Amino acid sequence: MTRRQLMRHSAWFGAAVGLAVVGGEVVSQIAGTAPLAHADTTRPTLRFAQVSDSHIGFTGSANGDVTGTFREAIGQVNSLGYTPDFVIHTGDLTHLSTPAQFDQVKQMMNEFKTGHVFTVPGEHDSTDDAGQRYRSVFGKGTRGDGWYSFDIAGVHVIGLVNTLNLKSLGHLGTDQLEFVKNDVAGLSSDTPIIVFSHIPLFAMYPQWGWGTDDATEALSNFKRFSSVTCLNGHVHQLFTKTEGNITFYSGTTTAYPLPKPGDGPAPAPVTLPAGKLHSALGIREVTYQKGQQMLAIKEQALA
Repeated sequence: MTRRQLMRHSAWFGAAVGLAVVGGEVVSQIAGTAPLAHADTTRPTLRFAQVSDSHIGFTGSANGDVTGTFREAIGQVNSLGYTPDFVIHTGDLTHLSTPAQFDQVKQMMNEFKTGHVFTVPGEHDSTDDAGQRYRSVFGKGTRGDGWYSFDIAGVHVIGLVNTLNLKSLGHLGTDQLEFVKNDVAGLSSDTPIIVFSHIPLFAMYPQWGWGTDDATEALSNFKRFSSVTCLNGHVHQLFTKTEGNITFYSGTTTAYPLPKPGDGPAPAPVTLPAGKLHSALGIREVTYQKGQQMLAIKEQALA
């Protein structure tokens, strides 16, 4: 495989590529190689993990055991060498939003070795009931259709729901837009902001619904902040985009890959050759060091 092919494969299919901020520049590192020469090795102010799109209940050739690969992802988070401050799951916890699937994924997430697991729903978590079953299991303490925010280690974290009232794109709605506006109004402009949702908050590929129709209005509330990071799932692959002061990171999946934007007529599950699935699945580590403007992101493919 050529270097160009390796970089292309890593960008879209979740190979273990780390991103860190060194001297104000974002640089990449293949996981397992020597640490970056100038990286700060002190204990970060905040560190957490992201998992996404476990699709518990899926059956198909793309992955015959989504329960097994999600359990592997949980084990990988638990083997990071430290206890994350929290874990986020960016949606599509289940595949068909049945009570049994919600019960199973909840029991599995109790295996994370952290006291806090935060979730937002994907469209597969609200297939026929506008998310009511999801909220009955995971909605305690949330507002509206399941959105919320919290503060930890000087960082403000916002969980948004953009998978209800879907037409062609994700949608936040008037109530949630008002929530975002009021939620950040009293924050200092040097407060680091982390926003996580299921569907991207940028126009990744609108032809497939990979975007949110009213995201621009929501993001306008973050223009005065120096550090804004948006994390999402839904697209089952790694992708990064920066717009002004906001950096967007699409996460990979623990279930099955989807095609790159435009490859084929629709984002259907991709069946990879034997032995290749694990390299397309993974978890994400996110760390924040007080005084830095950006967060450090490290991707890990399933071992």
